[in-house]
Amino acid sequence: MASAQGINGHAQQTVQASTNASTERVQVVNEDKTFTSELSGQIERWGLRDSGFNYNIVAVFGSQSTGKSTLLNRLFGTTFDVMDETRRQQTTKGIWMCRGKDMSAMVMDVEGTDGRERGEDQASASSHTSIELSLIVPPGLREEIRPFLPRFVRSTYCEYVGASSRSRTLLLFVIRDHVGATPLANLQATLIADLNRIWDTLSKPDELKDRQLSDYFDLAFTTLPHKILVPDKFEADVKTLRKRFTDKSDPGYVFKPQYHKRIPADGVAMYMSNIWEQVQTNKDLDLPTQQELLAQFRCDEISAGALAEFNEQAKSQKRPIESGRVVEGLGALMKNWRTQALTRYDRDASRYHKGVYTRKRGDLISVIDSTLSPLFLGQLKNAHKSCLVTFKKELLDGLKGDDYSFGDVVTKATKNCEETFTSVAKEALIEDTDWNWEEELEVIKEETRGIADQCRKDETKKMINQIERNVKKLISEPVEIQLSKPSTVMWDGVLKTFKEVLAKAEATYLAKAKSFNCTEEENTAALAALRKRSWIVLRGKIEEQTADQVLLGKLRGHFEEQFRYDEQGVPRVWKPEDDIDGAFVKAKEQTLELVPLYSRIKPSDPSLEFILDDDSSDDLANEEFEFASSLVVLSETKSLDLINKFRKDADAYFVEAKRSTVSSIAQIPYWMYGVLVVLGWNEAMAVLFNPLYFTFLLVGAAAAYMIIQLGLTGPLLQVTKTVAGEVQRQATVKLREALAQPVEAQPVRASRSRESSYYEEDSDRPRSISDLAEK
Repeated sequence: MASAQGINGHAQQTVQASTNASTERVQVVNEDKTFTSELSGQIERWGLRDSGFNYNIVAVFGSQSTGKSTLLNRLFGTTFDVMDETRRQQTTKGIWMCRGKDMSAMVMDVEGTDGRERGEDQASASSHTSIELSLIVPPGLREEIRPFLPRFVRSTYCEYVGASSRSRTLLLFVIRDHVGATPLANLQATLIADLNRIWDTLSKPDELKDRQLSDYFDLAFTTLPHKILVPDKFEADVKTLRKRFTDKSDPGYVFKPQYHKRIPADGVAMYMSNIWEQVQTNKDLDLPTQQELLAQFRCDEISAGALAEFNEQAKSQKRPIESGRVVEGLGALMKNWRTQALTRYDRDASRYHKGVYTRKRGDLISVIDSTLSPLFLGQLKNAHKSCLVTFKKELLDGLKGDDYSFGDVVTKATKNCEETFTSVAKEALIEDTDWNWEEELEVIKEETRGIADQCRKDETKKMINQIERNVKKLISEPVEIQLSKPSTVMWDGVLKTFKEVLAKAEATYLAKAKSFNCTEEENTAALAALRKRSWIVLRGKIEEQTADQVLLGKLRGHFEEQFRYDEQGVPRVWKPEDDIDGAFVKAKEQTLELVPLYSRIKPSDPSLEFILDDDSSDDLANEEFEFASSLVVLSETKSLDLINKFRKDADAYFVEAKRSTVSSIAQIPYWMYGVLVVLGWNEAMAVLFNPLYFTFLLVGAAAAYMIIQLGLTGPLLQVTKTVAGEVQRQATVKLREALAQPVEAQPVRASRSRESSYYEEDSDRPRSISDLAEK
């Protein structure tokens, strides 16, 4: 019988218990043909539920009142009800089961096969259980045996022929009340002949028509003496027969592995229930199918239990993974959960139908792996992000300062990133899965290359900026010196200095660029950008030195040097006889010749010319830059404007020179000093000989001495001049107020008009060299 779920039991289904739980019996099928629901629990109470295949089942068949229950009690120590010898009536109704005493055996006591209509059904159902041994107890006479055999063979035929089963069952014929009139050998031959004849009369499929009874059944025969006539001999033979069930060393040991139907102990109840249901509904018995159904149910049940425990364990790491954290030792945890689930499944389900067990195990593995796969992918994703963050940090930390090798920093950071990710991925990978982490690693490699390339570009720009600042610093002073001394070779010096500085800058870049792993194309582009930006730096410095006011200052300085100083560099003091006009014209013409020289960058030596490719790209340089235009420093319009401004300044210098000659002519004659001495002699004597005047003279002289010694002459003169100017201003204001009286309004207006015109004329008068230049 296949074990299965018990159906709702009848009210009369009860567990007949004895004082010893191991010998409790249970009525599997009652007289109303109802299968009990207590069988599974009873098997557990017997302690056999977790026995797996380490158990045996024995069933007894035979006619009614042939001593089947008595034989079982003697052989296995069971507690089945036995017949009252005086009444000779049926005691076993339905099917009963009990555990053998001190044995891992479940013993079935079946109602006599000639007991009403259900006898054959019960014999049929019992024969299809996971029975390794069928004890057949026929009466002692051959004529009484024959009516029983056809029913039993037909019932067992459904199991083996109908299902093409290759399993075997031992049929042990125990001939009771054997008095020795007929030898056992003769009875054995007769029974085998009858069984074969019955077998031949059965309808078989074409593919099995040549099969013999011996292909499916092993037959064994034994006898027992009469229990009433020779009780001692009966008990002794029973003990001998019991050894065949308990002693594995006995040559006639019957519980051999080939007879086991491979139904786990925890599935016996359900298997039997399914068989009984098949019998009741008159369905063809397909025992392998029943075994598969049992296996499917139990394997699903076992799988669900293992999966529930597994899901509970996996749930603990789901939230950390979803939060973006890399779980330490996740792979070991997942492998442990998986192993535990499969171990639990294998322990309980491997006893069932191998095909179903294997298939359900595959399904369980698939479900487990589908649950673990998101954790694995999440771990890879989190490790991916973490490794990139660490990579960027290591890269930036390694690039701090000036003494570093970009290539070494990138190589080290990349290696650490890939090794860390690989370590996490390998640890999280579970064998025997189709999971893959190499593709994710390739994505990381691509991203790290992108980050490194971008960082390299940034570092290249940073380096170029630093080199540009150095170029600006190095050319600033030389360019300023060259442009402050205008000459025909002025631009030669500027460009020579620029080329020298540029060559050093390019050498510096190439030396540092070796560690950047830059390609030739990248180096070429970077050098072109460096040259362009260096030229722009030079051009900016030139523009700074050729601004309007700066250049006018340079022109004025050159003009003054030529006009105010002689060939020896001595300042000139103009005399009336000097050729001021000629010197002025010469100095002005020499100075004006400098304007075209400043207007364009053009060396006198053609080898010093600098040529720049306008196509060189640099996203930091001016995109509107044009090299040909940058060679022009001063446009024609700007040059004319500078010339006009310079001429005004030069004219002012000329007027000042002319005034200096006039002031030298208007000097006081020397004889006038003698006249002043003669005319002022008496007044001088009066001061010297008058004590009061003399005292004032001494005080004044002392005050003058102190002022000179303390250097207060200038400030005193300035204060005096300021006070005098303020007095003059106040006097002028008072005079104007006095002249503005209404009595003489008209004359006053005329006077004001004249005064205003006077002041306007006076305001137009040049008060200094710059005012004269403006005029």
